[in-house]
Amino acid sequence: MVRRVVAALLVPVRWSPPGVDLTAWRAALAEDVVDLLARLAQAEAAVAATADDLPLAKEIAWPGMRIYEIPTASYLPVLTAATEDGFDQAAVIAADAPDVPGMILGKLLRPLENKAVAVSAGGPGNGLFGLATALPAPAWLADYDLDTAGAQIIRRDAPRPGDVSSTPEWRRLRGAAELASLDPALEGWENTRALLGG
Repeated sequence: MVRRVVAALLVPVRWSPPGVDLTAWRAALAEDVVDLLARLAQAEAAVAATADDLPLAKEIAWPGMRIYEIPTASYLPVLTAATEDGFDQAAVIAADAPDVPGMILGKLLRPLENKAVAVSAGGPGNGLFGLATALPAPAWLADYDLDTAGAQIIRRDAPRPGDVSSTPEWRRLRGAAELASLDPALEGWENTRALLGG
């Protein structure tokens, strides 16, 4: 049986809605992502954080959930830690997409049956939502943070462009435009919803 882990990476959050404390906003976004991961049936869940963000990681992690302390808020250290834990596949997703459906995560992992790496864009100008790979990660996979990474950048490093599969994007909540696209009819994202007044 293939062992998979999906890790929510605590990424920098530089915007919050007017009147909403930035620290509380960031925590709500991340907690909603972690709550979704904790319910996944086909993968284990983890939180990845730099030393400065460990208190937040411990606050939002479910009991028994793995917390990876990483030197930089980028995906390669997370993939290395997952390899050391004996996982066969890993995905690293940005912890600022509170309403992401589980289906998007499944589509990010599915190409790994025949592709080296799969990526999901985070919306226009918002880097990647997530990256997945079989473990250990390919030697050619360079390390980037999710804000600056993109499918084209990763394909450029691959031996063949076809080694990298693009899966459906999911927008990260980075500003007013993304906030306006939140669908109140979607289940989940309770913590973010509460900060927005229900």
